[in-house]
Amino acid sequence: MPTSSASTTDSARSAAGGVQSLERAFDLLERMADAGGEVGLSELSASSGLPLPTIHRLMRTLVACGYVRQQANRRYALGPRLIRLGESASRLLGTWARPYLARLVEETGETANMALLDGDEIVYVAQVPSKHSMRMFTEVGRRVLPHSTGVGKALLADFPDAEVRALLGRTGMPAATEKTITTPEGFLAALEEVRRAGYAVDDNEQEIGVRCLAVPVPDAPTAAAISISGPAGRVTEAATERIVPVLQQIAGELSTALVSQNQA
Repeated sequence: MPTSSASTTDSARSAAGGVQSLERAFDLLERMADAGGEVGLSELSASSGLPLPTIHRLMRTLVACGYVRQQANRRYALGPRLIRLGESASRLLGTWARPYLARLVEETGETANMALLDGDEIVYVAQVPSKHSMRMFTEVGRRVLPHSTGVGKALLADFPDAEVRALLGRTGMPAATEKTITTPEGFLAALEEVRRAGYAVDDNEQEIGVRCLAVPVPDAPTAAAISISGPAGRVTEAATERIVPVLQQIAGELSTALVSQNQA
């Protein structure tokens, strides 16, 4: 018996009521991002469990739309049209976060930031400055390497050591100051301390005279962290004990808001 168009449409839908081909395409894009942005079809098939013909068909569509490009070596890389989507999403995420960062400034007195892990780099997507005359300022959109920042440590703390080593191998570990961690072993030890303490510290590692405290935003739709930064003379060990619980509370509230927006 011929298959009706209605049943064909139903078969293309996932059990959750979505369109299965779309779900698979986005899953492949995320797997490509997790692999560093460039993969082969056989790698995608092994990680996703999808047959090669299905992956090839989906990738052809993504290439035609500009979201993926095929390299000369026949491997596939994330395409330039994703940049526009990512930049727009980052701006929107920063807009949602600003009221929470404003509360963080009110309760801690220091400049509050939100940052994302974008590929191998940290990008700042929102900031609310401190009201002190001496305050820290980071340009929204600025990109830095993770190894010298509190937000970088907070974002990478849950990554397997092998993935962290691979990232550091790609970026290198240049010293921003004499206190910057410049060895993979030293950075992995710092991440272990982040896991133990529940927060990350940049102690004069990005800029002399500046301390930063950071925590991840749990269950965010993309890896995100919030932080406060201020002069080392104000962000002391005593201030850290007061500030960290505030950071963690506001990160949890921001997480709840982002998750509800993502499900809307």
